[in-house]
Amino acid sequence: MPIDNKSALMQQIHLALEGIRPHLAVDGGDVEVVDVTDDMTVKVKWLGNCENCSMSLMTMKAGIEQAIKSKVPGIHHVEAVNGLS
Repeated sequence: MPIDNKSALMQQIHLALEGIRPHLAVDGGDVEVVDVTDDMTVKVKWLGNCENCSMSLMTMKAGIEQAIKSKVPGIHHVEAVNGLS
């Protein structure tokens, strides 16, 4: 994917995550976008307490992935590069 398109896509993803970040922060956690692959998979890194939380898989599917997919058409999958999910 061209660099300018990837940059715009990353911006959209960051904006989509702004709605979920306050919920993560309540428990001392956060998430960082690491990359978007050519097959439209978003790679994220858990930060803080989210890194070892037993609920991270549920948070990924019901929170992070849902937030991104609803705001950024074309994203197929979201996965963590660290943590339990």
